[in-house]
Amino acid sequence: MSRYLVRRLLRGLLTVLVSITITFLILRLMPGNPADILVDPRMTAEVRSRILADFGLDRPLYQQYFVYIGNLVQGNLGVSFRSARPVLQVIRGRIGWTLLLMGTTFVVTFLLGVPLGVLAAVKRNSFLDRLITGLSIIGNAVFIPWLAISLLYFLGYIIPVFPIGGAVALNVTGWARWQSIAMHLALPVASLTLINLARYVLFLRSSMVEILAEDFVRTARAKGVRQGQVVYKHALRNAFLPTLTMMGLQLGYMVGGAILTETVFAYPGLGRLIYESVQQHDYPVLQGTFIVLAITVIAANILTDAAYSILDPRVRFD
Repeated sequence: MSRYLVRRLLRGLLTVLVSITITFLILRLMPGNPADILVDPRMTAEVRSRILADFGLDRPLYQQYFVYIGNLVQGNLGVSFRSARPVLQVIRGRIGWTLLLMGTTFVVTFLLGVPLGVLAAVKRNSFLDRLITGLSIIGNAVFIPWLAISLLYFLGYIIPVFPIGGAVALNVTGWARWQSIAMHLALPVASLTLINLARYVLFLRSSMVEILAEDFVRTARAKGVRQGQVVYKHALRNAFLPTLTMMGLQLGYMVGGAILTETVFAYPGLGRLIYESVQQHDYPVLQGTFIVLAITVIAANILTDAAYSILDPRVRFD
């Protein structure tokens, strides 16, 4: 197990390096030039040259890359072109909101997806199964920005139940602040949950239907084991293993959905930061944000692999 985790960590580090390299190159191929933001036409040539030199933009591309990698090894993500603040400081101010959004979405999706997937499998070919499956197929096909904008329009504007932007109201403290955070979080979480829930339900239902047809399940029923124990103790434990793999992979989709969702709701997380940085050609902030998200997804996949041996003692990694 330990050797397997070491190999996974090494592959994860290689994946992060590849992601950093691709991001570095793609961002510099984008239309526009960050130098246009950093310098003012009214500046003298000497001042412009000094500013570009301070940010390393006067060097060839390959030199910029190796300098950036060297800084990363030292834990330095650079300085924002736009705000002149350290990138780590910029990210720290946003990452908490994204973790709250994604964590809440993951918990809500799990708590809803498991019962619905099990129920659809147990009631296979019934009206309830067709209803759950049909709604899941529709949800799987919905475009996240369209759903987010629809929720924002109907529940934020037409029926103003929830706030339409931000993460918390100004000048509120104590319990009122937590209430405000929850209200601002509701629509972004609903958007991400409805999209990701569909995949959870469909995948778990398929796994459960397959497991419920296995011989050991029929044997348990023949021995008089109660239906609840058959479903949750025998079938669900085995069906959940492939679902766990999907959950780890799903985190990557959730990150992409968070970028779109935060942009629609003006939610001040990393997704919104990426959108703002693209508009401003703020390379250091974009690179730093992508690194954080890549590490998060890779770490989640490694933890998912490690959880295999806990859920199924038959699974062993050498």
